[in-house]
Amino acid sequence: MKDHVRADWTAAVLVCRKCSRKLDGGFGADGDRSLAKLLRKALGGGKGRKAAVGVVEVDCLKVCPKRAVVVVDGRRPGDWLLVEAGTEVAEVVERLGFGGEVAASATNRSPAEAGA
Repeated sequence: MKDHVRADWTAAVLVCRKCSRKLDGGFGADGDRSLAKLLRKALGGGKGRKAAVGVVEVDCLKVCPKRAVVVVDGRRPGDWLLVEAGTEVAEVVERLGFGGEVAASATNRSPAEAGA
């Protein structure tokens, strides 16, 4: 039996599932998409451990802001973000500090690896 599994993640982002559920989406052009799904797409696509950045929905983080979602960047676990409903995903990516870093890692992968 294997004792470890390799992942292509350069970082992990945790998104509070309970906050997302309370908003019933709240993000995207129509406000009907979850933040986690939009972040997965914006942070290089890919699925599961093949993604450039892992976006994981976790149980309640016990902050429970009104009309917002709690997001934790695994590279800076002491600095939690409160993302208000309707915030553009590009702004969230910027606040997380993934500006050109993810775009570069996504372009370095072959089309087969990128899910095309």
